[in-house]
Amino acid sequence: MNFPENLKYTSEHEWVRLEGEFAYVGITDYAQEQLGDIVFVDVPVVGEPLALGEVFGTIEVVKTISDLFLPVSGEILEINASLEENPELVNSDPYGEGWIVKVKPSDLSELDTLLDATAYRKLINE
Repeated sequence: MNFPENLKYTSEHEWVRLEGEFAYVGITDYAQEQLGDIVFVDVPVVGEPLALGEVFGTIEVVKTISDLFLPVSGEILEINASLEENPELVNSDPYGEGWIVKVKPSDLSELDTLLDATAYRKLINE
């Protein structure tokens, strides 16, 4: 499994990548593998400010629906439009084309509370 060093991770299996003043959020390689084939991604909160840990959407797989938790407080600016037609991008490229939302973080210090790749690897191997 792949866990890029330049990302931060949550114990709920989301990742966040800071690019300038924006953050991109998705689910980890581990999460997509555990879920199986993703058939739908739903994010109904574009334009809304949300707090760290709030549910920002859901991922639907063949047998279940899982909540998505925001790893950093902020406003969701954009949903990855590619996922509407190709939700399987979350499976095939979770850290690239399979990103889920773009966020304008309101408190960058929250990133310091997240896991680095080493700590996340340890979490899923416990």
